[in-house]
Amino acid sequence: MALLGIDLGTSNSLAALWKEGQAQLVPNALGELLTPSAVSLDDDGSVLVGQAAKERLVSAPEQSVTGFKRFMGTDKSWTLAGRRFLPEELSALVLRKLREDAEAWLGESISEAVVSVPAYFNDSQRAATKRAGLLAGLKVERLINEPSAAALACRMHDPEGDNTAVVFDFGGGTLDVSVVESFENVISITAVCGDNRLGGSDFDHEIALRFCEKNQLFFEQLTPQERAALLRQAELCKRQLSSQKEVLLQVPNLDGSLSLNNQQLIDLCSPLFQRMATPLRRALADSRTPLEAVDSFILAGGSCKMPVVQGFLRHLLQRELDQPLSPDTVVALGAGVYSGIKERNPAIRDLVLTDLCPFTLGTGITSGEANGPLRLSPIIERNSVLPTSKTQNYYTISDMQSRLIVDVYQGEERLCKDNLKLGELEVPVPARPAGEEGVAVRFTYDLNGILEVETTVLSSGETWCKVFLGQGSDMSQEEAQKRLQELAALKIHPREREENRTLLAWAERLYAETLGPERERIAAMYDRFQTVLASQEDWRIHRARPDFALFLEQMESRLQGFGIFPSDPQHEEAWESMARSWTDEEQDNLEQEEDDRIASGRRRRGPGQGFIH
Repeated sequence: MALLGIDLGTSNSLAALWKEGQAQLVPNALGELLTPSAVSLDDDGSVLVGQAAKERLVSAPEQSVTGFKRFMGTDKSWTLAGRRFLPEELSALVLRKLREDAEAWLGESISEAVVSVPAYFNDSQRAATKRAGLLAGLKVERLINEPSAAALACRMHDPEGDNTAVVFDFGGGTLDVSVVESFENVISITAVCGDNRLGGSDFDHEIALRFCEKNQLFFEQLTPQERAALLRQAELCKRQLSSQKEVLLQVPNLDGSLSLNNQQLIDLCSPLFQRMATPLRRALADSRTPLEAVDSFILAGGSCKMPVVQGFLRHLLQRELDQPLSPDTVVALGAGVYSGIKERNPAIRDLVLTDLCPFTLGTGITSGEANGPLRLSPIIERNSVLPTSKTQNYYTISDMQSRLIVDVYQGEERLCKDNLKLGELEVPVPARPAGEEGVAVRFTYDLNGILEVETTVLSSGETWCKVFLGQGSDMSQEEAQKRLQELAALKIHPREREENRTLLAWAERLYAETLGPERERIAAMYDRFQTVLASQEDWRIHRARPDFALFLEQMESRLQGFGIFPSDPQHEEAWESMARSWTDEEQDNLEQEEDDRIASGRRRRGPGQGFIH
């Protein structure tokens, strides 16, 4: 039975699957690859989905709707022909059509799918997407972030060599930016940022408002049919500007016109362009990736085809863009590849796609004031690669304290009260003077939204554990425990992995065998590599390890008398190469993180609940 990959878009949706050694796009009943994400109810109560529904957006706007993906995970609803629909119910109708069209094309039934979602979708939005799949008769066990799918498709298109890419996914209703590291058989997402309320439809709206302003009309006072017709013509003009220098916007039954070229569109939509720049800058900053270190910029989403968008990006980035695959279909192709990975297809089962935790997970510590507000102590920070496992130590704050409360929060705010509390775990500890007893708190988080909180009493080694399931999960505690057993290997600290231990041992030997400046250099590089290992971020470690190994090789050659001396240019080049891989800013950031952890250990909470970092 085939497993379908689905790109559920704001404006259009597509389906793909892994077949005959590649991802193949699935045509709909009309033979088209794109199915409009539109739903309409006819007068007789029948449901229309796709192109037929899109045509009725103008002729029957009160009974037709599109753009509902923007409201996934909210209580917003639409009433069509007297029936109320939630966003996930409308999305389910689109998913059902894609499933039925794929079944007709394949000649077999389909009961499971991988569905793409914006990378910045929160838990509620992701849960709503899974519910939509269930309502469509599909088991949706795994969601894939849209930029991740695009990166996966491009990696399959060009599988050679290590690569750092930025995926700019700009669709009809959402914008996502991801930084992607590809090496060996691993595709690792290192940072994501986005705007779930920014897309190509916002350009349509701005054009429509400009038309009204020029012709002394008020958009909100137009009838539903007039607004729908105006937005449709605005979208058409926007598309025509991809191939024409100037277009004329006219709407049947509305007086007036609007002449528009790309420069005028840029001026008109200047605030939208500024909003586009923000996620890009933040994603690069979160991943600590300078622009010059990016090998390629990948465009995804239909709105990326707009010349003004591409021109803005070229201006912002000061370089050309990459478009190895069509922005319209690259996400669907990636979902199709991922469906093959999930099916354990022999050709691609060893390909690994890692994703990110979009929100910080942590626990509460005292703010330093008596009965003061709790402060969030991050354990797994946002943009941590999943699956991941991180640990930190916390200590008692009261004499003879006999228990610790490990409360679990999700969010980015400094104070715990401003974040989402997921639950708590109570841990009994031996009663001792304040600060002499504590626990190691480990968070383990996986791609399915399962969070395991494990505490180990430092003096006795006794462990306590609790599992938190993602919102909307239908997984039982028993199934979650089985999955967590599969993640046990994650609980090995990166510095304990063989390849890293080998490098550290090598450096320790070289340190013992050298004197003077060489010994100082080895010590400095050893400490810096230890700092990266302490971050427990695989992508950082992967970046640092080759340069550390090269440096050690050069020092080894020096000791073995192969003619490489400290003044030798090759020796100095190796040192400079290693030094360049450690910018002062990154080193300062890592050291500041460690200082913050140590400093927070001296802050206390109120009696009974408290523990310190």
